Amino acid sequence: MVTRLYLVRHAEAEGNVKEFFQGNIDTDLTEKGRRQLDCLAERFRDIPIEVMYTSPFRRALMTAEAVNRYHGLPLHKDFALREINGGDWEGKTWAELPTLYPHQYELWTQKMHLFCAPCGDAMTDVYARMYNALTKIAQENPGKTCAVVSHGCALRNFLCYVEFGRIDRLKDVGWSDNTAVSLVEYDGETGRWTLIFKNDSSHLPPELSTLRNSAWNRYEKEKS
Repeated sequence: MVTRLYLVRHAEAEGNVKEFFQGNIDTDLTEKGRRQLDCLAERFRDIPIEVMYTSPFRRALMTAEAVNRYHGLPLHKDFALREINGGDWEGKTWAELPTLYPHQYELWTQKMHLFCAPCGDAMTDVYARMYNALTKIAQENPGKTCAVVSHGCALRNFLCYVEFGRIDRLKDVGWSDNTAVSLVEYDGETGRWTLIFKNDSSHLPPELSTLRNSAWNRYEKEKS
């Protein structure tokens, strides 16, 4: 029996605009983020979602409410869907991180799978946590269509597993825009995951894209 999971990154939050490392900081959405939610809600209007899961952080909860706007389902909060804990990186701007933490920043940009901020989560732990959390969701909902709202780095880790099956390909997955949607399927008989599509933000008009206007994203590409 196949279970379908729509994976959704949260809408634009304060850290995405002020360009600091959010991690486990419970930031609020921006005005643009709220406008993104209207587009996201329309995208999911006619998708037959049966179960809703979300990270408990505000930016994810508000996004989950938009996905759920036309469905009225209970929202299951799951702390395992939280973002990576950035430790000492949290609250620091992307512009200052290369100077403050040159070694860790080099890992972030060149060997992301080896990254661990001081006092934060190891990337390998996030990879394992997301695999376990999403596999548990799929196994508990055989044959159903679920929506799961989480965070950029957390979802990138799981998509890396589904697409490549090995964490050292994490850098090749790419970042998603805010409210981007991926679809994966889980075969309950074989335990295998299949990627249907990844990081699709076609529901957003250009002016509501976050990545398109991100100085951090341009810098990341230059460093890659």
